[in-house]
Formats: sequence, structure tokens, C-alpha cells
Amino acid sequence: MRTDDLIGALAQDHAAHPKPQPLRWTFVGAMAAGFGVAAIAFALTLGIRPDVASAILTWRYDFKFVVTLTLAVTSARFVWQLARPAADPRSAGLAIAAAPVLLLGAVLYELWAVPASGWLPRAIGSNSVACVVSIVLLSIAPLAAAFYALRRGAPLRPGLAGAAAGLLASALAAALYAAHCPDDSPLFGAIWYTAAMALVTGVASAAGRRLLRW
Repeated sequence: MRTDDLIGALAQDHAAHPKPQPLRWTFVGAMAAGFGVAAIAFALTLGIRPDVASAILTWRYDFKFVVTLTLAVTSARFVWQLARPAADPRSAGLAIAAAPVLLLGAVLYELWAVPASGWLPRAIGSNSVACVVSIVLLSIAPLAAAFYALRRGAPLRPGLAGAAAGLLASALAAALYAAHCPDDSPLFGAIWYTAAMALVTGVASAAGRRLLRW
């Protein structure tokens, strides 16, 4: 075969089999799409609470986003590390503890600042069931996106990767729901937001063992 013919054949083969999209962009694109779908669903069903202009001036309302977005960022990094078998996910996994530590500090402050008679009403809140159900449902699209990205990687621990994906998806969902939620106490968040995220994470871990195996 002449050199010109060889070059032409290689060019045709490259056109027929384009270079696969890098995993990083697959992950970013999938999560952006998943979060976008969840955000649209949130806007069409729940929406931002009507008193947001005054709520945003209070630390309890703002703190919900500090915790949920911190958890989303750290869990996203953990998912990304788990998707690649050559990466060491330990430091990313330890970073996830930042959000629970922040929440624990806020809970302790709430217990100190609020009389004991106010602890139970703040913990129960006015929307506990709606909180859990909403976060679980808003997690579906981001979770599907995370699994899509993970299946294009090579996670060595599919159960752990699934759990990390569930944590990421539920953190994003919780950040959305926080904009609607009228219950701003850290006591409420520590119970009901955590319960919803634990449910999603547990289901995702079980699904990961089946769907993310090589």
C-alpha cells in the first residue's frame, strides 16, 4: 500500500470511529443536565418561598445552602475519583466530613441559643414529610446522570460509587429544596434533610452494586 493510500485509510477510520469524549466532560455534562432537569422540576412544582427577600437576610436560611452545597461539591469530587480506578479517593472521601461538621456546629449553637422548650417544635418543623419526599424525588435526575457518568468510567467499588452518587444527587436536591423550605432551623435540617439523603444514598448504593459492576 502506498503512503497516500495508508493516510487516507487512517483518516477514514478516524472519521468512522471518533475519539471518545473525555470522562471529565462526560461527568460535567451529565451532572449539569441532571441538575438542570431537577431545577426545572423544582420551579414547576415547588418554587422559591415567597418571603425569600427577608429570609436571605437570616443566617439560618443561608446556612442551609452552605451545608448542602459544601456536601455537593465534596461528594462530586468523591464520585469523580471513584470513577477512575487509578485515582486514590481517600482524601476526597474525608473531605465529605466538612458538611456534617458544619451542621453539627450549627446544631450545637441552636441548642445553646434556643430555650429547651423550642427544640422539639424546631426539630419537627412544619413540612417534615414534604421535605423528605421532595428531596427524594428531586434526586432522581441527578442520580441518573451520576450513574450515566460512572458507567462510562471504571469504579472499582460499585457499591461505594453508587452511594457517593446518591449523596451527590441528594445534596443537589436538598440545595434546591432549601430555597422552598420554610423550616430553617439546623435541628430540622439535621433530622429531615439527613433522613432524605440517607434514603437516597442507601438505595443508590444497592443499585450501584448491580449497575456499576464491570
